[in-house]
Amino acid sequence: MAVLAALLARCGGPDGQGADHKHPARPGAVRPVVGWGFTHTQFSADQGADSATERAARMLSEVPMPQNQHIMGWGADNPEPSPGRYDFADLDRRVALIRATGGTPVLTLCCAPDWMKGGAAGHTDWGKLEKAPAPSHYADFAALAGKIARRYPDIRHFIVWNEFKGFFDDAKGRWNYEGYTRLYNLVHRELKKADQDNQVGGPYLVMDSYVPGDTTYASALKGPWGSVDQRTLDALAYWNRHKSGADFLAVDGSSYSKDDHYAPDPFAATRKFADVGRWVRKETGLPLWWAEWYVEVADESDDRDGWSERKRTAAQAAALIEMVRGGASGGLYWNPQNEGADCPGCLWRSTELSDGGSKLPMMDLLSRFSRGFPPGVRLQDIGVEVAGGDLTKVRVLADARTALVVNTTGRRVEATVGKEDVTLAGYEVRWLTR
Repeated sequence: MAVLAALLARCGGPDGQGADHKHPARPGAVRPVVGWGFTHTQFSADQGADSATERAARMLSEVPMPQNQHIMGWGADNPEPSPGRYDFADLDRRVALIRATGGTPVLTLCCAPDWMKGGAAGHTDWGKLEKAPAPSHYADFAALAGKIARRYPDIRHFIVWNEFKGFFDDAKGRWNYEGYTRLYNLVHRELKKADQDNQVGGPYLVMDSYVPGDTTYASALKGPWGSVDQRTLDALAYWNRHKSGADFLAVDGSSYSKDDHYAPDPFAATRKFADVGRWVRKETGLPLWWAEWYVEVADESDDRDGWSERKRTAAQAAALIEMVRGGASGGLYWNPQNEGADCPGCLWRSTELSDGGSKLPMMDLLSRFSRGFPPGVRLQDIGVEVAGGDLTKVRVLADARTALVVNTTGRRVEATVGKEDVTLAGYEVRWLTR
């Protein structure tokens, strides 16, 4: 925590009004891919009980991963409440945590201060967080992005906006991809002006899909899981043709359909990640990041707690396997952290608890996956035999050193993976050393 405090002090005072601060840049060439990590959300490990935050910091330092933070919302206050008046205290604290724990920092440039979207200067209406800036303020948002990039010169990876929030044109019944692309290009220019080595990507579209048989906005990007919404592909195609440049492509999506159905089942539906990945990689030629991904349908409160943690982790492991098979070089798990003891899918126990900060099953999976399957890993096909002959029961991803094995059923399964006989409990995730 002393290291964290020192870094926080280096970032600037609580008013955020100081000059931009220098920080040693990482040596060597910057790569557009960062690997597998997570996004900080409203509650994270930068605040809470001292013992818990210290425990969380040690845990995060054990296997440093990419860590993403939004510039406004999801734990960060309004960075420019009024034109030219800045408040980076929250963002400084999150960046300090990432630095102190050795993570590769990523910033998602979303969302926009109220005065850029029709609101009053000096006031923040969090109910309008997801509203896009007005076209007359696109340049102002780009200038803010440039200001932030100069404030944290060691940060080299930036995602422009989040899920096309506020960019749907109700009158036309489609995405306002012209507006987003204009904003993207202005931000891209400012970030490259701040440092040519800055790595910039977008468009962070949600790859919504419909189940087989539903012809709603049907497209050629389809599989046994369904068909991706053609309007999403139209937006991606426009951005790809008219962007001023991009170092990587960011998308997000779920294994289930837009109306919350799985085809043919929750585990088989994860093939969508592989099919979408292959398609967008072929269309754009860019390194692919999954900026978010989901495998469990949310309830009316946007909570995903209908499954056991064992089933949830197994489904997440299956999704990670399919993303890699689809050519993804990395992804950022949306950490659904809360303040309580019950936190389905969270990476660690809440740091608001005195005994919090310890890793949970999803952190164990994500950190081991990040270490075992980094960008550029050379995958290997290894023989798999399953008792009874149903190979769909077991998913395997392997390289020369490691094999990740997942039982996609709730029952015990006996299998041979490579030359090793394994007995897997229901929804077990097993790591094998080769």
